[in-house]
Amino acid sequence: MRDDPIVTEIRKTRREHTERFHGDLHAICEDLRRQEKESGREYVSLPLAPEAGQITSPTARSDAT
Repeated sequence: MRDDPIVTEIRKTRREHTERFHGDLHAICEDLRRQEKESGREYVSLPLAPEAGQITSPTARSDAT
């Protein structure tokens, strides 16, 4: 399998960011949230995907066969 230069760059950037905060996940997440806020872009949080087999329709009956 050949190396993908984009994946390599992403991993390098992630590693450098982690090293900057000495692996402190809380500090890393705070920094990412700060970057999002300062970017001026609108970020949205989507609902989690339902687990396999879970009924998601609001009209679905629980006793459906």
